[in-house]
Amino acid sequence: MEIDVIVDVVCPWCFVGKRELEKAMEARPGVVKEVRWRPYQLNPNTPKEGVDRKVAYEKKFGKDSEHLKVMREHLLERGNALGIDFDFEGECTIGNSLDSHRLIRWARSAGVEDAVIEKIMAAYFENNAFIGDPEFLKKVAVEAGMDGNLIEELLATDRDEELIKAEIDNAQQIGVQGVPFFIFNGKHAVSGAQDANVLIQVIDQLSGETAPSS
Repeated sequence: MEIDVIVDVVCPWCFVGKRELEKAMEARPGVVKEVRWRPYQLNPNTPKEGVDRKVAYEKKFGKDSEHLKVMREHLLERGNALGIDFDFEGECTIGNSLDSHRLIRWARSAGVEDAVIEKIMAAYFENNAFIGDPEFLKKVAVEAGMDGNLIEELLATDRDEELIKAEIDNAQQIGVQGVPFFIFNGKHAVSGAQDANVLIQVIDQLSGETAPSS
């Protein structure tokens, strides 16, 4: 079984969805042969220098938003259960995620795609790292075993920017309006940060397996 997961690395629900998928795969070892992380941008117009998170969220949700408070409480609860230590209180600059998606694409060719996306999300959501910083992305690449000098050179160009944007356009054309968005075997779609049990049910249905008796 192959799974394509459409995500934006600045979306906290995508980090939750990644961990839920990992739980599902652990429950069904050997069934999923490949996971590919596909790009999406919730805010493609974010400037290169980024935007202050507090300012951006007040603009989107309003000052002292009860909806934002409830959503963050839910994220903290889900994250805690999945080993994610979300930090929503620290100073944070939201970066444009295009360069992160380029690095993830290059990481796929190097066989370290999962490690790179995990490092980017963990650094951003747990330590408020600025993902728009090329030095940060270079550091992530090196830690994952990639050639840091090559990544530095590539990030200084527009290499694969149009390919990333084309993938995002394609996702929108097939109806993706929110992320994470899971596509199993190229045809069966599941939207949202679903619980691992939901993903297990889909895996079982498509693989012809049944859940083992407890």
